[in-house]
Amino acid sequence: MAYNILVINPGSTSTKVGVYEDEQKIFEETLRHSTEEIAKYDNIIDQKDFRKKVIIDMLKNKNYDVNAFDIIVGRGGLLKPIPGGTYAVSDELIEDLKIGKQGQHASNLGGILAKEIGDEVDAAAYIVDPVVVDELEPVARYSGMPELPRRSIFHALNQKAVAKRYAKEIGKNYNEISLIVIHLGGGVSVAAHKNGKVVDVNNILDGEGAFSPERAGTVPVGDLIKLCFSGKYSEKEIYKKICGNGGFNGYIGSNNFLDLMKMKEEGNEEAANVIDAFIYQIAKDAGAMATVLNGKVDQIICTGGISYSEFVINALKEKIGFIADFTVYPGEDELLALAQGGLRVTTGEERVMEY
Repeated sequence: MAYNILVINPGSTSTKVGVYEDEQKIFEETLRHSTEEIAKYDNIIDQKDFRKKVIIDMLKNKNYDVNAFDIIVGRGGLLKPIPGGTYAVSDELIEDLKIGKQGQHASNLGGILAKEIGDEVDAAAYIVDPVVVDELEPVARYSGMPELPRRSIFHALNQKAVAKRYAKEIGKNYNEISLIVIHLGGGVSVAAHKNGKVVDVNNILDGEGAFSPERAGTVPVGDLIKLCFSGKYSEKEIYKKICGNGGFNGYIGSNNFLDLMKMKEEGNEEAANVIDAFIYQIAKDAGAMATVLNGKVDQIICTGGISYSEFVINALKEKIGFIADFTVYPGEDELLALAQGGLRVTTGEERVMEY
């Protein structure tokens, strides 16, 4: 039996929608929302009816019967820390999405929309591997300051999807291999996957690990404290320096890796140094994750948009290829990953998780 799946991935100015028959894509659509449309709503939760109407109208325009769906999968939002997996959308999960348990983000609407549409068409509603997936080992939580334990916030959906894809391709179970997975996108997450769990990873949201196109990563803490109390910046402005205006944006004023490479090729020394430092820091993080896995790494996997760059991949291989061989899955296919998560619990390949 083939299952009809609707996937909903809300972003700040768009809602990506996918329709799948099992893992076969029927179509994908990016529904873009203007700044004026979004500005009408005081809170993210207030956008729910607007986004739902846009989705339903799009399906009707494509002559697709909404009642044909067996499974509705929404992007997970900023919930409480939870283990990885596919979760049935429950009342408690909905409530935490509404209040923004760890913050307000458009992705919080994913599970809410999935549940509401699912209830109307008698389809099961799920979320899959939200960014708050937390499987850190106890030793990894110590930061050195009791008030500030390390947190796990990263590209869980794509990291888990490519790890499971690799395991399937080599004929093994994800639960029996050890991997270092490097997501190279607007943020960079470097994670140690051991026996089906991400036992350590840098917190990409609040400043940890390598810098990236938009994020500062780990910075000198003492100097940051001085900057905070210098009187020159508000709390919001400091946070924007860490997440948004850090990394490539801070050094060259662009978050586009292609811009950086072009500048390097034109002889810009600062651009060349930034690229070298970017690769250097990622390699350091990967080396650290190798120690987490006691040096027993089955494969290093690179994914995310910057993984299309042969220059970056070759440079990383030169630095950390001694740890393990590389597999590269460039880009990210979040809609497919969401569909696959819903399908796995429906077919019994995985058990559904309870929030």
